Amino acid sequence: MLKKLMITTASLALLTSAAIAQTPEQPKQSPPAATTDQPKQSSPAVTTDKSADKNQVITEQKPDQLLASKVKGSNVMGSNDEKIGDVSDILFDKDGKILAYVVGVGGFLGIGAKDVAMSPQSFQIVPASERENMKLKISMTKDELKNAAEFKPYKEPTSTTGQSPPSRDRAPMTPPSQR
Repeated sequence: MLKKLMITTASLALLTSAAIAQTPEQPKQSPPAATTDQPKQSSPAVTTDKSADKNQVITEQKPDQLLASKVKGSNVMGSNDEKIGDVSDILFDKDGKILAYVVGVGGFLGIGAKDVAMSPQSFQIVPASERENMKLKISMTKDELKNAAEFKPYKEPTSTTGQSPPSRDRAPMTPPSQR
């Protein structure tokens, strides 16, 4: 009987803690300002809890926002409206800020292409039409972009395990049974 009571109590505690963890936390508001004779100005509620900002859920995309899946692969047009290349990657910092769009220029079908990273401010968005997808336009020509410095992604240094590779100048060992 005691065992059954302990199991029931533990189960109830687990269910209750799971339900409490799923309820949304109410944002904390700053205390009301002291009353003065000055007219009151309306201001938005200020949250003092920093964790509320980290766990913010976005429910929909706004018209002035872009998805990385739409930007990556977009054609990049030059100042004379010729196709220069396409966006092959997007560079972010640790805080999620976009630092650059990486444009693959030159080459044929991606072979021999050179990557050039440019700040997002360098691009003008050309909205999609009924027949074509969104494009990005820059004020450079294809030749200018080909002559720009190549973008080199960071490569982590290879770690060594402390073991040296097997030496090839030694004669292979033969089992004692074959000697």
